[in-house]
Amino acid sequence: MTIHKLRIRTLAFCVTLAIFGSGTAWADPVKVMISGWFAPAYRELGPQYQDASGDTLVTVWGPAVGTALNAIPVRLARGEWADVLIVASDALDDSSNAGSIVPGSKVDFARSPIGVAVREGAPKPDISSVDGLRRALLAAKSIVYPDNAIGVYVAGELFSRLGIDGRVKSKSRMVPSGRVATLVASGDAELGLQQVVELLPVKGVAVAGSLPAEVQRYTVFSGAIVTTARNPAGAEALIRFLSSPDAAPAIARSGLEPITAAPAN
Repeated sequence: MTIHKLRIRTLAFCVTLAIFGSGTAWADPVKVMISGWFAPAYRELGPQYQDASGDTLVTVWGPAVGTALNAIPVRLARGEWADVLIVASDALDDSSNAGSIVPGSKVDFARSPIGVAVREGAPKPDISSVDGLRRALLAAKSIVYPDNAIGVYVAGELFSRLGIDGRVKSKSRMVPSGRVATLVASGDAELGLQQVVELLPVKGVAVAGSLPAEVQRYTVFSGAIVTTARNPAGAEALIRFLSSPDAAPAIARSGLEPITAAPAN
C-alpha cells in the first residue's frame, strides 16, 4: 500500500470516528466513593460491570466517617462530586441527613454477619445454635474481638445475652481489628469473633460459622446516588447491577450475605 493510500484510509477512519463516535469512549464515567468491607466484592464486580455495560468506573476510597481530608463526608461537604456512594447503611443515612444523597435512591446490597474463627486445622465448634455458641465460648481458653462496634456488641451485649458475662470476662479481650484473626492464626487466642468478611482473607484461620440468628448483629452495606452526580443514569445502572442476582455469587464469596432487590414490575 502506498503512503498516499494509507493517508487517505487513516483520514477516512478519523472522519468516521468524528461522525459516529467510538462506542462508550465519550460517555461520562461513573464515579464511585466507597468505604468498608463491601470492597472485596466491589473489586470483583466492578470489572464485570464495565465489561457488560461499557461504562467506565472511577473509584475513590476513603473512610466513611471522621474528619480526615480523605474522609467521604469531608469530601462531600467541600463539594467534591461523585455519582454513587457505597458505605455501611448507617453512614449512608448520615450522608442522607446531610443532604448529600438523592432521596429514595438508597439500595441495600449485602449484610455482613459476625462469625467465629479458629486456628486452621483445629476442631471447629458447633455454633449453629445459641446453646452451641454458649458451650463453645465457655470451653475456649481465650477469646478476642475487635475494638469497633462489633466488639462493643460482643462485650457489652452478646456475652450478657448468653448469660456467660462473668465466666468469660477474665479470658476475653478487645484488640485492634486487624489483629483478631492473626492472634487466632498464631495460637495466641483460641476463638476470634469478627465479621466473616474480615476473617476469610487471613491465612491460618478457619471460620467455624456465623453467630445464630437470635444473637446475630449484621452490618448492612448500601449504595445511593449522590446529589452532585454528573451521570445519574450510570449511577442508577450500577446500583441496579450490584443489587441483582448476577452480583450475588461474588458478594457471597467475599463473606457477605447478598440482599437481592426485587425485580421491577
